[in-house]
Amino acid sequence: MNQYQLRTTRTAHYYTLGLPGPHVEQLWIVCHGYAQMASDFLSAFQVLNLDKCWVVAPEGTNYFYQKGFSGPVVANWMTKHERLSAIEDNNLFLQTLYTECTAQVGPDTRIVLLGFSQGTATVCRWVMAERPPFQDLLLWAGMPPEDLDYSGAKDYLSNKNLYLLYGSHDPLLTPDRLTEVQELENRHGIDFQETPFEGGHEIDPQTLSDFLVKFD
Repeated sequence: MNQYQLRTTRTAHYYTLGLPGPHVEQLWIVCHGYAQMASDFLSAFQVLNLDKCWVVAPEGTNYFYQKGFSGPVVANWMTKHERLSAIEDNNLFLQTLYTECTAQVGPDTRIVLLGFSQGTATVCRWVMAERPPFQDLLLWAGMPPEDLDYSGAKDYLSNKNLYLLYGSHDPLLTPDRLTEVQELENRHGIDFQETPFEGGHEIDPQTLSDFLVKFD
């Protein structure tokens, strides 16, 4: 049996809060986690000041029924099946969206990239593949992928703010996994500012609001 690959054009979706324009002080591009929908995920960002923030939430293009053959439909960014093709498709989607969105705001707009859970790996892979300009990268309840090529990461990320946010009771970010992040940082000369909060595997509204103040 022979296997071949054919690149096609498909439709990807995204949702927004706020309105684009030269008034936008902060553009947030936020990637949801496994088994979420962008529209639901976006509701967590209502706490931001939407008079000066434009929040854009791309949606993973892999869909499935949350309960087998019925019930709510949810999305993910990739599975182990044909993962490299999925990563390439995600990178193309996010870079195309980034280009479209940044063209609709002013040149001095602060660019904030955020990934939650599975979305952290997706954002990291896109950033390291395409090297888009930005000011802040927030990895929330997830880790930078260990299998990523971090060649040149130190130079590229040296003037950017990197954050690792996680709940103190998050079952997925154990002390052992946090140690793995520290080891990755040491190997590649990058530094994520750890920001723990009281909570679990979730976007904490107060912690998110604190970053709006930090970025002013």
